[in-house]
Amino acid sequence: MRLDATGKVLLDHIYTQPDPRPYFAALRPLDYRVPQQAKPHFARLLREYRERRRVATPRMLDIGCSYGINAALLKYDATLDELYARYCDAPRPDPRTRAALLARDRELARSRPPAHGLRVTGLDTSANALAYATEAGFLDDAVHADLEAADPTARQRRQLAGIDLVVSTGCLGYVTERTLVRVVRAQGGGRPWMAHFVLRMFPFDRIAAALAELGYHTRRVEGVFRQRRFASPEERARVLDRMSAAGVNPDGLETDGWLYAQLHISRPHA
Repeated sequence: MRLDATGKVLLDHIYTQPDPRPYFAALRPLDYRVPQQAKPHFARLLREYRERRRVATPRMLDIGCSYGINAALLKYDATLDELYARYCDAPRPDPRTRAALLARDRELARSRPPAHGLRVTGLDTSANALAYATEAGFLDDAVHADLEAADPTARQRRQLAGIDLVVSTGCLGYVTERTLVRVVRAQGGGRPWMAHFVLRMFPFDRIAAALAELGYHTRRVEGVFRQRRFASPEERARVLDRMSAAGVNPDGLETDGWLYAQLHISRPHA
């Protein structure tokens, strides 16, 4: 397996396919699970936001949304195991076409009323993933952009404006404070709440400092969250070396064979 510059296994190809089957087929053996663990935390924050701000249908921006996994879990009360079965439990070779998968996913969206009165916009660099998630009905809108590299266009700023909650479940570390600052600046003075699950191997200090300059206070939620198993002994060794070099103690966590994330919640001071 090839590793990227951070020491993690390179899985870029699973995010750019026409449908989610390669994504789930690659991640299921690794017990990828952080979206399921994030679901109750996002739901709780949405309820609190709705009550405090008196917003009936909050708009959530999912950064690095891929095929709209967080949206499916929250809007339609799906589970990650349900999605694994949905895309993986078929004969090999899988006889289903992309059109057949989309038809079944649209039926899921039609048959389950939104569980949290929520609209979800996805932000991702994968046009294929965004197209699938939007056609399936998981995403209500999609922003195909790399905000690490450039400011949003006028159209993208309009799409990003009015967001109530910004979330992510694993992309921060590759995505930096540049993207988050550009998202906030697209609000025209508004400041959405944020909740980010970030691997322990990636420091959050610079992001928290950048958000503080925009008027945010960040707190880390107690506890840790399993993201997935290491894909190979080499990945485990490389990640442990990176963590040790950064002064992060992996004993009793990553040394046991799992990547772990922490949850950071950022809200405006006011």
